Amino acid sequence: MKTVAQLLKLKPDGVISIRPDAPVLDALKLLADKGMGAVLVMDGPALVGILSERDYARKVELKGKASSSTLVSEIMTKEVIFVTPGQTNEDCMALMTGKHLRHLPVIEDDKVIGVLSIGDLVKDAISEQQFIIKQLEHYIHR
Repeated sequence: MKTVAQLLKLKPDGVISIRPDAPVLDALKLLADKGMGAVLVMDGPALVGILSERDYARKVELKGKASSSTLVSEIMTKEVIFVTPGQTNEDCMALMTGKHLRHLPVIEDDKVIGVLSIGDLVKDAISEQQFIIKQLEHYIHR
């Protein structure tokens, strides 16, 4: 299994984020433009939350609020679960499954260095399985 650090090397550099005082509508536009399901909420270099499509659906749309006048800080998830570069894909999958998460920020030395999605982890797991299958096929045909 790959480590979080190895998985991040396969992704584009940089972290996409939004400020906590931004309107939710701006966050939704960012999610749509980038094709993401969640965005980190940063106050300068500090991670203060994460905002997902699920947060929007449950805390804005279902409550009849307006996304243009509701601030990100009002609906974001404030207790952010994260991983570190030394953890493995398996660690991340167990955490995501147990906590019902789809996105995990990666933090090193109190700095956000990336985000992993469940899709990133599944793609890597499938790749690992395909490699093992090819190795076994090669062994059998020897």
